[in-house]
Amino acid sequence: MKAHSSLRLRAAHRSEAAAIASLSRLHVEHGLRWRWTPQRVRNQIEDTDTMTLVASVDGHIAGFAIMHFGDLRARLVLIAVEPRYRRSGVGGAMLEWLEASCVTAGIRDIRLEVRAGNRLAQRFYRNRGFTVQGLIPGYYDRREAAVIMERKLVS
Repeated sequence: MKAHSSLRLRAAHRSEAAAIASLSRLHVEHGLRWRWTPQRVRNQIEDTDTMTLVASVDGHIAGFAIMHFGDLRARLVLIAVEPRYRRSGVGGAMLEWLEASCVTAGIRDIRLEVRAGNRLAQRFYRNRGFTVQGLIPGYYDRREAAVIMERKLVS
């Protein structure tokens, strides 16, 4: 689906840490202990090896993504889209932007962990070229497994 016409992607500002942390709590960490607190998000915003990307529609935060850049591999740490903007291209636009940044930086692949029970997210990543690399039992609060997924950017 095509992204909303007023969609804007930009680096997060530290003043948005609380809003991003709240989105994580509601849409990523639901049912788990809250790890992505405003302070932790603020630390990521200020980290020079990490991009905290915000997707805004009509000036409102529609989603965010946090990606850590290593020398040859990037790790997509978190990504979330507000429910009312899902299936409108916001998540795909953020992922495309981050992938393009990886290619520019010479990154060879992107890895991520996704909750084993989150089939919609797994399908989202598979549809964008990610493949399952393994499973980590008890990754989330020692209760839920994580599926490790990866996308090769260069061969």
